[in-house]
Amino acid sequence: MNINTLKTKAIEHLQKNDSTKNISLALYKEIIKELELGTLRVAEKLDDKWLVNTWIKEMILLGFKYGNLVELTGNHSNYYDKDTMPVKQLTLDNKIRIVPGGSTIRCGSYVASGTIIMPPAYINIGAYIDSGCMIDSHALVGSCAQLGKNVHLSAASQIGGVLEPTNAMPVIIEDDVFIGGNCGIYEGTIVKAGAVLGSGVILNGSIPVFDSVNDKFIKKTQAEPLIIPQNAVVVSGTRPITSGSGKKNNMHIYCPIIIKYRDAKTSATIALEDMLR
Repeated sequence: MNINTLKTKAIEHLQKNDSTKNISLALYKEIIKELELGTLRVAEKLDDKWLVNTWIKEMILLGFKYGNLVELTGNHSNYYDKDTMPVKQLTLDNKIRIVPGGSTIRCGSYVASGTIIMPPAYINIGAYIDSGCMIDSHALVGSCAQLGKNVHLSAASQIGGVLEPTNAMPVIIEDDVFIGGNCGIYEGTIVKAGAVLGSGVILNGSIPVFDSVNDKFIKKTQAEPLIIPQNAVVVSGTRPITSGSGKKNNMHIYCPIIIKYRDAKTSATIALEDMLR
């Protein structure tokens, strides 16, 4: 089915609030197929602005609604889930390197050739992972999260996912981003191209980021999520509480800090992975 035709049919189906199970499942299966091919994406960049395709999220939710709980056979063992949510089936033709040890890619996810997945890692429905990425051990790519080209997601880091509300922006990681171990990126945060996150950095809509280079705080607004600038190098830090008993007792709270913007030295430090592939 043509992509534009599929989109039109899906939107019309949703607008009619049509509860016909067979029609919903047929459209759902077509959308899952296109998501896995990478021809559809939950979020797309248009004119340098990321937009959410809410109709795709709504169709994914119908897959949960109309799926039946069954016993399924995965890559490593049997599991119990909706029959509409099997694991993604791969062959050598996909050219994805998955090291043994318990990693899973759920259906409806796009993972480009050349990706390396270390065990155990999990990639959820609706996620998009572009070419040249490394998904390290104990890493999570949440539902509908979007990763650009050459992203290194280090061990135990989490890219938050979101299906509901359907208009909510998923986490976006643009090209050539390096994410250190034990990082957590949530609530629709956008990390622009070339940024580097040091180990343990937590980013979400509730925590301002201090840009020490430009002497300002970067915050989520009503119009935009938290956006980490291009080539920013971010580390974990703290800032003092400036009022109440927190100030009286000299208390500090967590604050990610941009300590510099990426230069040749930073790029050389994180380039070792290319030599090891």
